Amino acid sequence: MMKKRTIILLILLLLAIDQTIKIYVKTNFYYGEEYYVFGQDWFRLHFLENSGMAWGFKFGDGYLAKVVLILFRLAAIIWGTFYINKMIKKGYAKFFLISAAFIYAGALGNLIDGAFYGMIFEKSDPALQNIAEIFPSGGGYSGFLNGNVVDMWFFPIIDTRLPEWLPFWGGEHFTFFDPVFNTADVWISTGVLLLLIFHKKYHKTKKLE
Repeated sequence: MMKKRTIILLILLLLAIDQTIKIYVKTNFYYGEEYYVFGQDWFRLHFLENSGMAWGFKFGDGYLAKVVLILFRLAAIIWGTFYINKMIKKGYAKFFLISAAFIYAGALGNLIDGAFYGMIFEKSDPALQNIAEIFPSGGGYSGFLNGNVVDMWFFPIIDTRLPEWLPFWGGEHFTFFDPVFNTADVWISTGVLLLLIFHKKYHKTKKLE
């Protein structure tokens, strides 16, 4: 049985990694800047910002859509806090708690971006290619609940042009994997993946027992 302190420390560690990387990219890259990690074409840091959900997906346009999304994340975090606490008290299997911790840390990381980054960072302007300051003297680029999520991981493993003979898409540029995402998205995806893998194994073991 995992202790509450262990889960809290895991969440804080994951959150610290996510926020450290985001703050570093935001304050060292101009918008759209790209860096080839280890000189590899398929592994890049590519600084973008989005106002939507994980993996760059959007929940409508405009301020209202952004606030609704952030409030949804906040509700999920509040619910997740009580649910993880309940799981610990009921002695849930370790993999359930670790999976929940990853998902929780990822959701909280993106919530922090949307809620506070607009208040504490200067705007990253793609036209000016400026490096944004943290806590600028003139204030941030927007108000509370109106910040953008910082994305940076880009893995264009396949980057090619499709053959001309291919129906519909012949001659078009094709990239896989195209979305630019952040570490919080990785935590959420990892948590869901662990849940799917170990949940199946857990039920198989229970049946054998």
